[in-house]
Amino acid sequence: MQVRFFGAAGEVTGSCHILEVRGRRVLLDCGLIQGGRKDEARNAEPFPFDPASVDAVVLSHAHIDHSGRLPLLVRAGFKGPIYAQTATRDLCRIMLKDSGYLQEKDAEHENRKRARKGLAPVEPLYTASDAVACVRKFRTLPYDRLTDIVPGIQVRFHDAGHILGSCIVELLLEEGGVRRRLVFSGDLGQTGTPILRDPVILEQADLVLMESTYGDRQHRSREETWAEIQGIVGEMEALSGNVLIPAFAVGRSQELLYLFATHFQQWHLDRWQVFLDSPMAIEATKVYLEHSDIYDDEAAAFWRRDGGGDLLPNLHLTRTPLQSQAINRIQSGAIIIAGSGMCTGGRIRHHLKNNVWRRDCHVVIVGYQAYGTIGRQLVDGARHIRLWGETIRVGATIHTVGGLSAHADQQGLLAWYGAFRNRPPVVLVHGEERGQAPLKAELEERFDASVRIASPGLEIDLLRADRRSAA
Repeated sequence: MQVRFFGAAGEVTGSCHILEVRGRRVLLDCGLIQGGRKDEARNAEPFPFDPASVDAVVLSHAHIDHSGRLPLLVRAGFKGPIYAQTATRDLCRIMLKDSGYLQEKDAEHENRKRARKGLAPVEPLYTASDAVACVRKFRTLPYDRLTDIVPGIQVRFHDAGHILGSCIVELLLEEGGVRRRLVFSGDLGQTGTPILRDPVILEQADLVLMESTYGDRQHRSREETWAEIQGIVGEMEALSGNVLIPAFAVGRSQELLYLFATHFQQWHLDRWQVFLDSPMAIEATKVYLEHSDIYDDEAAAFWRRDGGGDLLPNLHLTRTPLQSQAINRIQSGAIIIAGSGMCTGGRIRHHLKNNVWRRDCHVVIVGYQAYGTIGRQLVDGARHIRLWGETIRVGATIHTVGGLSAHADQQGLLAWYGAFRNRPPVVLVHGEERGQAPLKAELEERFDASVRIASPGLEIDLLRADRRSAA
């Protein structure tokens, strides 16, 4: 009875852990490694295990850093089922196909350069067709149902409050008469996140695998965040230009639309035309609307009251490139939500080129911006940015909204762990050293917890270890 760590161990992306019980293997997540070129090149390396030897996959949620290597796993010989919450399956159908399409485009671009140098072409990591074949292997489970997936392993999903369908994974294990309860947090959301239920509190475990993305910081409160957005809207009304909002297609875009709908009168949004300019965000929003049964109470009540009609009376869904290009003829009164969330690609770059040099333009940053991205340059006060080889002056007002993170902060993580009555040992995953070290120290000081930080290849034997010292 062992668990081994292969991804999101000492880093945030590439979530991948293997559980072995009675000679059966279950993979927890199979995510894409994201970051710089060297990091992403690791995705093409062989898996550190035989994919054909894996009996099943349990997927915590749809984000690509948790699901993005599943098509590659299937292509490499995995033949078992992939267990996921129903909304997760529906989001993966969109996101994995898009990921495959991007892999094909990246390979096509690289091969044009290689052809000019007389080099052999490269194959895409996987294709959109590979993604479609992968999704056929999904087996959906609702929240709170205990299910046998292989002999000796039962799984139960609990709402993690991170994105729609996100799961805390509870695994009941039995081998040689010994029973263990393993809890994998997946990605934990903040309490009070719009639309989503708060992360479920569990009270017993023999080992906890816990994310640690923001283990070193506190987020701004939701109340402060709403007041901040209202203040920005007030500033926007004083000028006559457009508003650009780079936003992640899954989660953040839907949260923004919900906030706009619930504050429509208060924030005087009837004065604007709102554009959701992202085909993936449009499809993901459709999935969100189809799963109102797993909303929190407030969003469920709003949906029952107003969800039968349009989400916003002034919302325009722009699917095609021509529809997107038409937005750039609008000189004022447009709120444009577009990807990518860090301005690294997608339609937001075209809108920046057409608007960011204008002094009556506002750019509202609503998510994390990695170092080196255009989004980060704007946050850091750059007066010029480069787009398609052209230097463009930044005349717009840049707003950075805190408090909208989809991840729990340090206090949220500590509160979630603190609910475990037996203070089980912890392995920290999905984080970097700067966040993990402070969180480890707090867990040890407050709860006298036994805490380890995962490293690639770390192996823990649950069968031999007792319940207090499993880590």
